[in-house]
Order: sequence, then C-alpha cells, then structure tokens
Amino acid sequence: MARQLDSVCLALGLLAVWPASHAGAVELPVRKAGLWEMKVVQTGSPVPEMTMQQCTDATTDKDMSTSFSPMAKDVCSKNDTQKTATGYVTDSVCGSGGMSVKSRAEITGDFNSAYTVKSTSNTTGAPAGVPRDSTTTIEAKWLGACKADQKPGDIIMPGGMKINLKDMEKLKGLLPKQPGK
Repeated sequence: MARQLDSVCLALGLLAVWPASHAGAVELPVRKAGLWEMKVVQTGSPVPEMTMQQCTDATTDKDMSTSFSPMAKDVCSKNDTQKTATGYVTDSVCGSGGMSVKSRAEITGDFNSAYTVKSTSNTTGAPAGVPRDSTTTIEAKWLGACKADQKPGDIIMPGGMKINLKDMEKLKGLLPKQPGK
C-alpha cells in the first residue's frame, strides 16, 4: 500500500512538472493559465486510461517546478531537457525503493491550447507484476478559465476527487532517498 502511495504521489508530481520548467539546460514554456484537461494513456497499467483536470496559473507551474526539483535531485541521477525542431525531449533516470526507471519523453505543442507528452520507460528492480517496459501518452488541452470552486494547483481526478498539488510538497519527505545521497 505504501509503495502504491509513493507511486501515485510521484506520478502526480511528474504530471505537474512535465509542462513546467525543469532544472536542466532548457526550460519548458509555462502553460497558459486556466483549466487543463489531461488524458493519460499507459500501456501495461491496470488503469490503461485516465482523464483528469488541472487548474493552473504561471505562478503555480513555476512553484511546482521549484518544489519538485529538490525531490527530482534526490531520486533522479539524470534529468535532462533539450529543445528540438518539433518541441522538447527529456531524458531521465530515477530510482526509489530499489526500483530504477529510465525514461525518454517527447513533448510537442504550444502550451497555450494543447500539448502532448509521449514517454517510453524501462523499469528495473520492480516487484513482480510491474511492467518492465511501458509507454505513456499525455494529451493536454486548455478548456478555459478554472471553475469557480477551483484554485491553482487543484487536480480533479476521475470520480471527482480533488487534490491540490501545493499539498504534495508536504508528502515529498515520504519518498526514500537514493543510496549515497
């Protein structure tokens, strides 16, 4: 159960950080303020497709990057972002709890109306049942202004559960540190 919580927290954190700026050589553009719908499709997952919404603004995107950068430094030995002719590419190697995940993501779009993240990853040291290789696609589109009951950082999960990413800062201390760090 704790491992699943770690995975969920890390996944939500990474979703928040994808469109924000990275601490690497290149910074990704900040998303347009408002409500974004993110459709996540992952091969080999018990939940192969999930759609959520996130309310954001420029400050929240930047804060999330700043907040999760120290966590990424603790769990990632590599986290590089490069500009390409069609968008951006990120390469990372991250580990936690004896697991290591090597991933590459291609990011395209304008960050004002839509963007897409296509990621492939290879996992080693995972418990039985966790796929070794996976692909994830995040298709994000801007829906307009946030709803009246939403504030920047709110993510509305399938089923209506609301989580605020700013609260995730409190949870990052739960992730185990890399050996030797």
